[in-house]
Amino acid sequence: MIGLLKTWDQLAELQPTVLKMMQNSMLKDRVAHAYLLEGMRGTGKRETGLVIAKMLLCESPVAGYKPCESCMNCRRINNGNHPDVHIIEPDGLSIKKQQIKALQEEFAKKAVESSGKIYMIVDADKMSVGAANSLLKFLEEPTPQTVALLLTEQLQQILPTILSRCQVLTFKPLSPETMAKQLIENDVDPDRALLLAQITNNLDEAIALNVDEWFAQAQKIVLKLFKVLKKNRLEAMVQLQDGWNQHFKEKEQIDRGLDLLLLFFQDLLYIQLGFREKVVYKKEIGLLEQYALKASSRQLTEQMAAILDAKKRLNANMNPQLLLEELVLKLQEGSSFV
Repeated sequence: MIGLLKTWDQLAELQPTVLKMMQNSMLKDRVAHAYLLEGMRGTGKRETGLVIAKMLLCESPVAGYKPCESCMNCRRINNGNHPDVHIIEPDGLSIKKQQIKALQEEFAKKAVESSGKIYMIVDADKMSVGAANSLLKFLEEPTPQTVALLLTEQLQQILPTILSRCQVLTFKPLSPETMAKQLIENDVDPDRALLLAQITNNLDEAIALNVDEWFAQAQKIVLKLFKVLKKNRLEAMVQLQDGWNQHFKEKEQIDRGLDLLLLFFQDLLYIQLGFREKVVYKKEIGLLEQYALKASSRQLTEQMAAILDAKKRLNANMNPQLLLEELVLKLQEGSSFV
């Protein structure tokens, strides 16, 4: 998972733009005193923050910017015990004013073992008003040789006055191809990696889902519903009631189930278009090929649109049970594989 990817090369593959910007800053000796790393969870912000710390404190950087990973400073940062690298995280639900005050007191002292000090504030959007104001003063009058790294998933929650004093590094969601490759490198079955990469672009979440029993069972239930759609309406409703509704109870769970169902119809379309290598449910390829022969591209497009519409209405607080019953009827209407 991303939490294990700590080298420059590994992270440069995930976030090439961010790492290229930092490379240029190092080579041109234009490192900012504060960076704001923003992007969705699981995109490598914290790990990149640690790589930046290693870049700045490495005793013998490769090519002038890449951490060597073997010097004392690199090893201590990797082990989480470098005295000049401080990480602040929420104390409960928020980052308190006293946490920032303690940080300021620490940074008023001279660096212990290196030429500078680095502090990383995780979930910077969760700072209390007092903490944010204290940090603002810190940023307005930065201590020499001090670099701040602020991490957030909620850029809009950061005070504009703090934002204006930071160089923003935006972390892009991982592409399905990158996701699948990373998952396979983390010992996830290649076929399952393809599925997980379509379900989420959060690497941490994908790895958690890979060993989640609820998710494994969810795939089986969705497959049963997909198969029974080709039978009569009563059987489909029975499966919906006895299988689906018993497993998918929360709104988020239902939404995930709809994602899994959508991928079956997407696979049918890929087969029709001749893109068998893009099929996600490879273990069901025989069944999918049979269905693909009986359905038209127009029908598949309409069925996928119906599932997407159901996802939209689910988030608009429509009654989930009624919504799923209507969806099953729509998926069966005019379907040539029913």
